[in-house]
Amino acid sequence: MKYNAPIPHAPAQATKAKHPEVAQEAPSAVSADEFDEIDAILDDLRTRYDETPQWEFCEGFMAALICCRRAIPQAEYLDVLLAVPEDGAVAVVSDGEAAVGGSDGSFADAAQRARFLQIWEQRWAEVVAALDTPIETLEDETAYHPEVMDVRGAMAELSSEERAELPDEALPAFGQVWALGFMFAVEAWPDEWVEPTDKKAAKWHDVALQAIVALTEDDTEEPELSPFSEDGPPSMSTSRLNAFADAVWSVYDLREIWRGIGPRVETLRRADVPGRNDPCHCGSGKKYKKCHGA
Repeated sequence: MKYNAPIPHAPAQATKAKHPEVAQEAPSAVSADEFDEIDAILDDLRTRYDETPQWEFCEGFMAALICCRRAIPQAEYLDVLLAVPEDGAVAVVSDGEAAVGGSDGSFADAAQRARFLQIWEQRWAEVVAALDTPIETLEDETAYHPEVMDVRGAMAELSSEERAELPDEALPAFGQVWALGFMFAVEAWPDEWVEPTDKKAAKWHDVALQAIVALTEDDTEEPELSPFSEDGPPSMSTSRLNAFADAVWSVYDLREIWRGIGPRVETLRRADVPGRNDPCHCGSGKKYKKCHGA
């Protein structure tokens, strides 16, 4: 998703080099129709579990998982996000209706579950490719563009009669739901988001997370622009657009921090230390004496 207004570079990230990547075929982008399809699946899940999130929240949650220090397995995170265990057990959820999943949030059947995960994994690959590709600006075609909604802009385009028929409730600011999804994942696995021991990396890590936390707050300033259309009704402030850009750059930063540091290695008890010629406990495939035992 592209933005109408220029997205500024965050100074701390502008000159940061990325890891060189082996050229690979870019994953196919999730189409607008496929996003509509996954939205429809989430709507259906919400009929059985009313706390099922919108896609924008899922998008932020996914970005956090991709940036997380540990690779959280799908069997672990799916239940946290959707209240649907990975085991695919069949449960009766209402009026004798069988569904695939847990006792609350449940897919209607195995086909619906498979389709959701197919689109999810396609988007996952797309986000990983974007975050691992060097860019100069967030306007680059290969940059990570979170799939977010301009709810306030959509509301402003409605007629007064149409608005009067809708519930009178607070509307989320641009990027707010995405940021809430990101921080939901951070809070779900706090041990994986403990700041690095290196002071420079720790400061970088803290600044990045604070930029995302800032986006969870409301945009209370005067609307000045539309994020997706030059002639659309103003729905966000300039400072909000800048805050959104900072948050997206922060996703790049967090991905880079943990890629550079690597996963946590638990300290072994003396009795658990492998022999010098045994495989190293870290899973590198090397002998212990040539890896952590060097």
